[in-house]
Amino acid sequence: MSAPPLSRRHRIRRAALTIALTTCLGAALANCSEAEPAAGQSAASPAADARLARLAQQAADTGSLGVIVRVDSGDGKPVEIAKQAAWTKDDHRLAAGDRFRVGSNTKTVTATLVLQQVAEKRIGLDDTVEKWLPGLVKGGEHITVRMLLNHTSGLGDFLLTPRFLPSLTGQEQRTWTPQELLAITPEQDPPTEPGKTYSYSNANYEALGLILEKATGSSLAELIEQKITRPLGMKESFLATDAAWPAGKRHATGYEPDAKRLKALLSGTVDLPEGVGFAGPERPGDNVDTAAIDPSWSWAAGGMVSTAQDWQRFLTALMSGRLLPEAQMKQMRTTVDAPEEGGGYGLGLIKVDTPCGTVWGHTGGLPGYSSEIYTDATGTRSVAVFTMTNFGIKEKKAATTNKALVEAATCQMLGKPQPSDSPTG
Repeated sequence: MSAPPLSRRHRIRRAALTIALTTCLGAALANCSEAEPAAGQSAASPAADARLARLAQQAADTGSLGVIVRVDSGDGKPVEIAKQAAWTKDDHRLAAGDRFRVGSNTKTVTATLVLQQVAEKRIGLDDTVEKWLPGLVKGGEHITVRMLLNHTSGLGDFLLTPRFLPSLTGQEQRTWTPQELLAITPEQDPPTEPGKTYSYSNANYEALGLILEKATGSSLAELIEQKITRPLGMKESFLATDAAWPAGKRHATGYEPDAKRLKALLSGTVDLPEGVGFAGPERPGDNVDTAAIDPSWSWAAGGMVSTAQDWQRFLTALMSGRLLPEAQMKQMRTTVDAPEEGGGYGLGLIKVDTPCGTVWGHTGGLPGYSSEIYTDATGTRSVAVFTMTNFGIKEKKAATTNKALVEAATCQMLGKPQPSDSPTG
């Protein structure tokens, strides 16, 4: 569910800016400066780690509320940072290993599973949606699996619909099936011919999840465990089926603005119905605890729970060629123009070109949770930045400090000098 003014792209939503309930960073990296390190300091050093920790605390204190940063430069000595605003400690003491809703990063897992089936010749990238899901997707005879994967299908996004908004904000306790979500998915406005234009839509990945289940005879959750999490030892990762967090396991608490502040932030962007806001316990600073909002609707588009270390393990395994044959990796890295993502969108994978180097990965957002996870082209180095709010970082000061943090963490991951730790604007 982002926008150039904020340098954040919304992942588990497309509605993000419009409904603005999920954000993701991509272009935030585009301004990563080539500043020289201070005398006696390298791109990876105790001084650089200290600057990163300072930026993390600054981001937490100016609207991100809590951040987890994990930088793995491939030297066996990852940097792990967890910082939070003081008042949030009454709810939860954040730790770098806390479980987190990773939102649309799930799309990279779904795409990997599809491409594994392509390699086994069970699914074809040029297969039509109608072949696999007859009568379920309007215009499915003209939409291919490839178009679903790279968001050129021409489908709109159900997140924009008034019928779905109460579920997204947690005001309506309803379990949605993928079929129901596809049924309320509108056309793009204006309508777009399949295969012509990139336009992010969660409906694409709801359809892909159904195709995977039909092609394999297994549930999506089973496929994720059998093909991804178990082989890679991702013991803290799973596909959420409801709002519950596993008993006895640590997890991060997410926050979003209350209805009044949300409406003020969205003024001029979208006309929210009266009283629409996030459901959950009230917290200081006009915030709402969103940890109990059910994310199961996001399913193949964004339903996974994980940790920074687990997801970096997945992404580095993928990019280093452990999960897909070379032919499928080439397909996955073949991008369509997606300037709003900071570069291009492949098959469930974002390419972002920055002055610090090219990074690959994805971003994610659900109410109270925003994440961005990237690797270098070889999967040797990786970075994860988790933020304990999603829509809240739309506010100017929060967006600026969060942007500076992601820039610094990404540059440090790539072994390049960090930009300034004094964000302005």
